[in-house]
Amino acid sequence: MQFLKFLKLTLAATLIISGCTMNAQKSKQIQFNNPIALQRADPHVWKASDGTYYFIATVPEYDRIEIRKSKTINGIKEAEPVVVWRKHNQGPMGNHIWAPELHRIDGKWYIYFAAGSAEDKWAIRKYALSNPSEDPTKGEWKEEGEIVSKRNEFTLDATTFEHKGQRYMIWVDRASDKEVNTGLYIAKMTSPTTLDEKQVVISQPEYAWERQGHNVNEAPAVLIRNGKVFVTFSASATDANYAIGLLWAGENANLLDPASWHKLPEPVFYTNEALKRFGPGHNSFTVAEDGKTDVMIYHARDYKEIKGEPLYDPNRHTRARVLRWTKDGMPDFGQDLDDNEMGMKKAKRQ
Repeated sequence: MQFLKFLKLTLAATLIISGCTMNAQKSKQIQFNNPIALQRADPHVWKASDGTYYFIATVPEYDRIEIRKSKTINGIKEAEPVVVWRKHNQGPMGNHIWAPELHRIDGKWYIYFAAGSAEDKWAIRKYALSNPSEDPTKGEWKEEGEIVSKRNEFTLDATTFEHKGQRYMIWVDRASDKEVNTGLYIAKMTSPTTLDEKQVVISQPEYAWERQGHNVNEAPAVLIRNGKVFVTFSASATDANYAIGLLWAGENANLLDPASWHKLPEPVFYTNEALKRFGPGHNSFTVAEDGKTDVMIYHARDYKEIKGEPLYDPNRHTRARVLRWTKDGMPDFGQDLDDNEMGMKKAKRQ
């Protein structure tokens, strides 16, 4: 009897330990229910201090800005979109409402977005909205007007970040007089809606992979890790040629000196036909629910052939994947892995 009792207790303990081990293994996995938003391109996610995720992206009608909120990244999929602003019927901000980003700055929400005019949809400029509400899906959004930069010819995809007490903006505009192309500009910000006088180009299309269909560098996204300021960007036409490249500068470098920036000659994330991932691009970064695992939010299509102009094909879907890091502190995008393979082991921040 004593032996049987001992055997039962031993078996129970083994099952408990086994269960704990399995739970520990599961806890190392971060899996996403992709796509987390259908027909949403140029996605941007802001994680608030209370852990709430706010999701904003380009809608295929190019006519409005909406925000979703969720306590989890996967929850974005079922979250109800709240329309916070609609395009004008005439004049500026009347067409091609593109690539909104949501940022919390000095206790206030700002949305940066690009828009054409109702009369000329290609007269693209960058604009801002502001909202003092604690919750950006509530309260009143005020039009702050155009964020004017020096070149200001075809300007879009503005993003902002703070580094060592200074706020910067990176955006897109024509970058060369010799040919029609777009590149990345950077400047210090003198307020959340104004730029300092010094504005410099830190990247423009120079490699073949950046010049497929269109000669563009666009969609900058910033991630500061491991003693470096990383900037991902997207290049080429918005079909299967679309791909993500990488720039970086040292954290103590002069970010307004183009020589401070290093650029990889090959893309870091691009079409993978075997995984049915076509034209991945225009990403942003956030942090998983564990508070430390870096996550890349991006859009892609699941088919290659597009009828007509790719810009008007609505099926760029938002996806999420863990961002890993190499031993030398560089981001590993996992080009040959699907989204959830990247999350099988928790991303390790150096």
